[in-house]
Amino acid sequence: MCAAVPAGGGRAAARRLGRARGAAGASQLHSTAGVPRRSRRRKSVAIAYESGQGDGAEQGTSEPQRPRWEPRGWRQQLEHIREMRRNRDAPVDEMGVEKCYDSSAPPQVMRYQVLLSLMLSSQTKDQVTSAAMLRLRQRGLTVDSVLQMDDATLGQIIYPVGFWRNKVKFIKQTTAILKQKYGGDIPRTVEELVQLPGVGPKMAHLAMNIAWDSVSGIAVDTHVHRITNRLKWVKKETRNPEETRVALEDWLPRDHWREINWLLVGFGQQTCLPVNPRCAECLNQDTCPAAKRR
Repeated sequence: MCAAVPAGGGRAAARRLGRARGAAGASQLHSTAGVPRRSRRRKSVAIAYESGQGDGAEQGTSEPQRPRWEPRGWRQQLEHIREMRRNRDAPVDEMGVEKCYDSSAPPQVMRYQVLLSLMLSSQTKDQVTSAAMLRLRQRGLTVDSVLQMDDATLGQIIYPVGFWRNKVKFIKQTTAILKQKYGGDIPRTVEELVQLPGVGPKMAHLAMNIAWDSVSGIAVDTHVHRITNRLKWVKKETRNPEETRVALEDWLPRDHWREINWLLVGFGQQTCLPVNPRCAECLNQDTCPAAKRR
């Protein structure tokens, strides 16, 4: 039961209470003078979502999914490209890397030939790569045969592939590493493949796909880089094929990774040319941001 306060003593009581609180506050401040104050500021932590909020977390409800970015209308555009590539009559279909190796050779030899054809194909037309591989295979294209071949002879055989002098050096160095470190076979991982002289990410992913039948990533060459930027299949313009690969793998469903290189390379050879693309013949002319509409 609360005691009643006399009517005339209200102000006096309030003054006494204020003095008491002030004294208590001073005492408390005095007693904590040597204790550092804890900052009320929360540390900034990079997290996607705050967990454990609301009833949903207590009941085990799954966290909300952040919507994945994807380009508008890409599925229809991809279907159109499949339709335009239906005849499989581009240079890559007839003379690409998958047509350059001896499919009847022992698996280890076949994988070596796949890697060499990829190394030769860099900045080289498929027709030139195919012819160089045919000349090499006529001499018996194996790890040992290349190691026994002098540089001048190898150069004469692969000429006129792009940067053929550098490729002679890279082929001899890589072949020696394969012999010493991998028993004449090629590595089974992208990480090891890109450590080989003259082997870049695109070659490594294609080697995994063709030689090991493993989809490790999207193989992006100049055609794939150019076309995906034209179609705005990347959030922002990418500067090189490797940036494009990272951007594509961020949103493109993995079950499309194997076909995308083959589709876009042939499409780039026949329709979406580097200069003067044949937009009037393209089924995506109405939706492509880069289409030349006349």
